Amino acid sequence: MKITTTGSLGNVAKSLVKKLIAAGHKVTVISTKGGRKNEIEALGAKAAIGSINDEVFLTEAFSGADAVYTMMPPSMGSGNMIQNIADAGQAYANAIKAAGVTRVVMLSSVGADAAEGTGPVQGVHRVEEILQELAGVNVTILRSGFFYINFLRDIPLIKSKGIFGNNYSGDDRLALTHPEDLSAALAEELQAEGNGFEVKYVVSDVSSGDEISGLFGQAIGKPELVWTQIPDEQLKQGMLAAGLQPELVGLIVEMGQGVRAGIITKDFFAKGAKVTGQIKLEQFTEEFKAAYLRA
Repeated sequence: MKITTTGSLGNVAKSLVKKLIAAGHKVTVISTKGGRKNEIEALGAKAAIGSINDEVFLTEAFSGADAVYTMMPPSMGSGNMIQNIADAGQAYANAIKAAGVTRVVMLSSVGADAAEGTGPVQGVHRVEEILQELAGVNVTILRSGFFYINFLRDIPLIKSKGIFGNNYSGDDRLALTHPEDLSAALAEELQAEGNGFEVKYVVSDVSSGDEISGLFGQAIGKPELVWTQIPDEQLKQGMLAAGLQPELVGLIVEMGQGVRAGIITKDFFAKGAKVTGQIKLEQFTEEFKAAYLRA
């Protein structure tokens, strides 16, 4: 098969590309960074350097592909981020039609069923709706849980102040996903025919902040580590002080509020909270420990 992937060589995409090449497929990797070209080619793939907002470029990159993998960055541009994500999704859809692609697999997120109250996830909600309108295309949406690896960002604050948490409760249940489980699911779907428009979840484990802090604390020798529910305004000011853009900060705070309100995981739990991934939180804890000791 000829398969075109987006996401450059990120946490999920690099592993996906390796799996597809190992399976004997011809892979074209879209990246916005020309500096990635040599690394992409070293894997045995073809590099296509350009913007996912450029329909002409996307159409060329998609032409001749038996299947296409699409993903959206969590934020795009310095303003109107949700609309920018939706515009890129429309560029995907237009290029898919123009190139005659009949198989698409899209990476989405828990909470993408909801139109509002989910922060940046609202963007992929709109892209899901756009791709659903494609006629004659088998589209599979894979909604991921929160990435385990995002917890690695908390290591500096744990080391400096002993704080670990977010603006939702330690009791709130989270759907969590390891990138390796996600890349395996994506590879499987890209090699399958698909069946119209489908939505599936890829979740490795379900846990709460309290449970996560307990596991991490024991692993790093800080059994006193507990989950801290950070007030919205305090979280906001902390992110602004770290240099994040105000609009993105607002969306991140809203996403935490969506967790508190049960909006983010409502559909996942309503559909049975099926866990399909193989890498459990206890296994990731070893990765967290190693990263903590290196930091």
